[in-house]
Amino acid sequence: MPAFRTVAPAALLAALIVVTPAWAVTSLSVGLQQEPTSLDPTADATASIDGMLTQNVYETLTVVNEQGEVLPNLAKSWTVSHDGLVYDFVLHSGVTFHDGTTFDAEDVKFSFVRAMAEGSVNPSKSIFAPIAAVEVTAPDALRITLKQKDGFFLFNIAQGDAAIVAPESVETNAIKPVGTGPFMFTDWTRGDRLVLSKNAAWRDAGSVAIDRVEFRFVADPAAAANAMLAGEIDAFPGFPAPELMEQFEADTRFKVVVGSTEGEVILAMNNSDEVLKDLRVRRAISHALDREAIIEGAMYGRAQPIGSFFAPHHASYVDLTGTYPHDVEKAKALLAEAGVVAPEFLLRVPPFPYATRSAEIIQAQLADAGMTVKIENVEWGFWLEEVFRNKNYDLSIIAHTSPNDLGNFARGPEYFYGYDNPDFVKLWDAIKFEADPVTRDALLKDAQRLVADQAVHGFLFQLPKLGVYAQGVTGFWQSAPVLYQPLAGVAKVK
Repeated sequence: MPAFRTVAPAALLAALIVVTPAWAVTSLSVGLQQEPTSLDPTADATASIDGMLTQNVYETLTVVNEQGEVLPNLAKSWTVSHDGLVYDFVLHSGVTFHDGTTFDAEDVKFSFVRAMAEGSVNPSKSIFAPIAAVEVTAPDALRITLKQKDGFFLFNIAQGDAAIVAPESVETNAIKPVGTGPFMFTDWTRGDRLVLSKNAAWRDAGSVAIDRVEFRFVADPAAAANAMLAGEIDAFPGFPAPELMEQFEADTRFKVVVGSTEGEVILAMNNSDEVLKDLRVRRAISHALDREAIIEGAMYGRAQPIGSFFAPHHASYVDLTGTYPHDVEKAKALLAEAGVVAPEFLLRVPPFPYATRSAEIIQAQLADAGMTVKIENVEWGFWLEEVFRNKNYDLSIIAHTSPNDLGNFARGPEYFYGYDNPDFVKLWDAIKFEADPVTRDALLKDAQRLVADQAVHGFLFQLPKLGVYAQGVTGFWQSAPVLYQPLAGVAKVK
């Protein structure tokens, strides 16, 4: 799913074991809309790196399954102290990296210390902030001590940001990734495809049905549909053309699977901008938005509206879509109250259909309320540099697909939101350290209400997971609780 991530298998893969029949096809072509600029998830925020490589090439200590459960992975077991501060991990022994170097506890320590370092470029460096110390207690054992309890810790270290890398290969992972997973990097033809091959030395290699995986980068929705119809692509788990879903639903050669993602699609507002730092202006924009029209026009009705930064399928979700009902006159009144006359905004849009289609609709809706929006369509690398890193934008449209990423609003004014609210930071700290599920549920609802009340962004819709698969392809997840899709349990038969 083309998006942006912000902040997460042995037992899992064992549960997905596919017995390979003699007539199985061992090569799989997977469509992907977003090509990353790097292949290192510990240094780049692009979601598609995880989509291709995490739990396939790279592995982590823990892993999350489709139900959102945390399971063992490179760590085959662990114990937690009574105070919740000390985690003792026992690692799998006999594991090697794809280049033949040995995996052990020193590699885990290296990976975590590197992510925690002052000069770290890890896109989710904050998930390592609770760590006080990482100690190797044996070649196959590791102790991690936290400064304070973190209810998300085991979940967070299952994300690509916490991939275990080796000092021998870490410097070239951006172009030639080396991990311990069931697939090895083979080739990357920029602008076209990335190829992985089965790792015969993987500890559960017998469960892997596919020998070769080819990711094809197809940004254009029409081209994606044509490639599927022509049989050039076997699976498109993040199909970018919702307007064409009915065609595939009616074609017996394909299976259409609709699921959910963690992706909140927002009209991002730069809260450090001189005009947008005024709450009345942000609320005016929120009232000018007509979510239903955006969903109908951009997603052909196949999305669920949101009123805050939280997935509707989550147990702690609270429906806040009525906070800013579509009201053009209210929007105009708020602008007048703020003393803002005919404001002009630069809307920088990344090259994804949900964003580009939404942009033109939003431009017209804000114009109705007296706001001028200049749309600038930009490439993904430009978006990462100018919007994400440099905050050089007024508005943008992006899907945040990482789980538990409500914590983005606690990242301070340096983060690309430009949002600075000590009250939210305090609230998020309380959420992270709260062990009681009932209390945490209440706090999560408070956090959603605070973000909505502050109109930090325009909250649009939850990105669905639209999957189109050739008949005979099995093992892909229906929903996406995390950014990755383990391929060791995927099979394709004639």
